[in-house]
Amino acid sequence: MPSDPLDSKSSVTPDAASGPGLVTDELIQLEVGPVAHGGHCVARYEGRVVFVRHALPGEVVLARLTESAPDAKFWRADTAEVLEPSPDRVPAPCPVAGICGGCDWQHADLSAQRRMKADVVMEQLRRIARLDEVPTVVVEGPEGDGLGWRTRVRFTVDTEGRPGLRKHRSHDVVAVKECLIASPAASALGITQARWPGALAVEVVEPSTGAPLVVAEAVAGRKGPSLRMPKLGEACVATRDDEGLHQVKGRTWVSEEVTVAGAPRPFRVTGTGFWQVHPAAAQTLLDAVLEAAQAQPGERAVDLYGGVGLFAAGLADQVGVTGSVLLVEGDARASADARRGLHDLGQVRVENGSVPRVLPRLAADGGPLAQGGADVIVLDPPRSGAGKDVMKQVAALAPRVVVYVACDPAALARDLAFASGLGYELDGLRAFDLFPMTHHVECVAVLVPAGERPSPSEVPAAAESSRRPAPNRRRQGGSGFGRSPRR
Repeated sequence: MPSDPLDSKSSVTPDAASGPGLVTDELIQLEVGPVAHGGHCVARYEGRVVFVRHALPGEVVLARLTESAPDAKFWRADTAEVLEPSPDRVPAPCPVAGICGGCDWQHADLSAQRRMKADVVMEQLRRIARLDEVPTVVVEGPEGDGLGWRTRVRFTVDTEGRPGLRKHRSHDVVAVKECLIASPAASALGITQARWPGALAVEVVEPSTGAPLVVAEAVAGRKGPSLRMPKLGEACVATRDDEGLHQVKGRTWVSEEVTVAGAPRPFRVTGTGFWQVHPAAAQTLLDAVLEAAQAQPGERAVDLYGGVGLFAAGLADQVGVTGSVLLVEGDARASADARRGLHDLGQVRVENGSVPRVLPRLAADGGPLAQGGADVIVLDPPRSGAGKDVMKQVAALAPRVVVYVACDPAALARDLAFASGLGYELDGLRAFDLFPMTHHVECVAVLVPAGERPSPSEVPAAAESSRRPAPNRRRQGGSGFGRSPRR
């Protein structure tokens, strides 16, 4: 087990390189200032900014420098001892909370976590979006104690075949007996008690309906079917390698379900494809998006980065059979799942391809958006945001409302700044704590024309760099959980 960064007796070589800075073993006393985006707080030491983890605003702490290059613009540090604690500080329930990178705020009361997340969102809107009037943000949260919610957990496997989670800002793996924010399936299946020789990672998916799915990813150069798999009870099992997904036992997909128009609607998600990780997230975000969109019968709706069709299904109900919904998704597997799941909705069309590359084609002569643009646009982009080119394309379609679902407030703020220059302004924002114990927060922002609704214009082609498909990644909600596919 790696040494605990909160153990003041542990030491490292002062000159050892670690990322962009130098690791030192020096302890410095800090008066902790406000929370910052990324799961840390801001302090100053002899005039230099220090981002310190495992501290809370208002505390006085002894912190160990972890990145402290003499010429660096800022340093990083980790709390070693709390000299003056905040009333919001609580004992971390997990024994490796100070080691693995999966959680940021286990040492903070849940209500304090949500206040800090609200502060971060407002700070990003003020500093990056440069809003004249920053709305007061209240982070809404599902009930519960913030534990046992992750329905999708990716364990990285170390060289001895033990599954674990990565340390913060490191490729080192911390072997764990259990993950306290994981849903019960991960513990019940014994994933962390088993050995996984030849595997790079193991991902467990606990869907809202049906049996869980376990996918073992083979190390480079090894075939998935050659992996020796432990017994996993009633779970479905698959392996993955460079050639794709391989069935071992049961289905290679899971079924998720939400309520649309008062009735349950299933969605198929193949392998470890993207679906919201909190059990309440999909329904919460769907309801928020539909409330914001208020799509009317006969309107044209566009669902960008639409995944397996969660928002498209709700929009289809709102626009009815006289309207239309165009879903654009970059991942071929998710697009296929969307076509399967929405096949009964004749007003829905699914387009597979990179959003900035596909939109100009769909708006060209003969395309479904050629005449009249779009009335409603919903976009749920990757963590990096939609970007300037896509925001230009969205504005060119002249929607009466844009509903932007964001998992990163900094990326959202950048895109809001782009939108402002294109004639769209923020009309409302809700924030949700769908990743408790981590610094991640989900936002649903509503944008409307700043004046009269413009007429549609030619959708510009994106710059070549924007047209390249972005690397797949999933919004995980914690760096310790590694990387997984995401549109």
